[in-house]
Amino acid sequence: MTSNKRFSVGFRRKREGKTDYRKRLKILLANKPRLVVRLSSKNILGQIIEYGQDGDKVLVSASSKEIEKLGWMFGRGNLPCAYLTGFLIAKKAKQKKIRDVILDIGMCPPIKASRVFCFLNGAVDAGLDVPYSKDILPAKERIRGKHIEDYAKKLKKDDKVTYEKQFSAYLKKMVEPENIENEFDAIKKKIEAI
Repeated sequence: MTSNKRFSVGFRRKREGKTDYRKRLKILLANKPRLVVRLSSKNILGQIIEYGQDGDKVLVSASSKEIEKLGWMFGRGNLPCAYLTGFLIAKKAKQKKIRDVILDIGMCPPIKASRVFCFLNGAVDAGLDVPYSKDILPAKERIRGKHIEDYAKKLKKDDKVTYEKQFSAYLKKMVEPENIENEFDAIKKKIEAI
């Protein structure tokens, strides 16, 4: 490095690939609380965060672990659980009189009909006002888990060994993947009663 050139180190979170500061600035300029969605393979976390100069403040939080406490026995990282988590956070936001938010998906790629947008669909259905385009949302059948149910029925009929291997986690908990739609409706009613 020559002596007349300046070199400055970028922000740590930018170097680590955790924060896109241009996108964050655009979201903050909306001057609304952010509906933050973070995904892992087994969990979904949603938070409504308000910007503050001293640091961001979490107003409301919901995770797929809370859905499990309500009686959800199926996976915590699938589309139906993402919808229910979004539905739950919107119900909690209503109690704190939060209505207008803006979606913040972070570094997650915006793939049409993905878990992020299933979460968004749940939040919108429960009453949050979020700007979005309807063509990114998944179909209602996929939200309720019909694709999982149909696949389980087909496998159970055609290949019992693969069925037991594929759905071993569900079978260990003594739940049948063919009943996921009914369970989805029951958990949604529990959340509505909150």
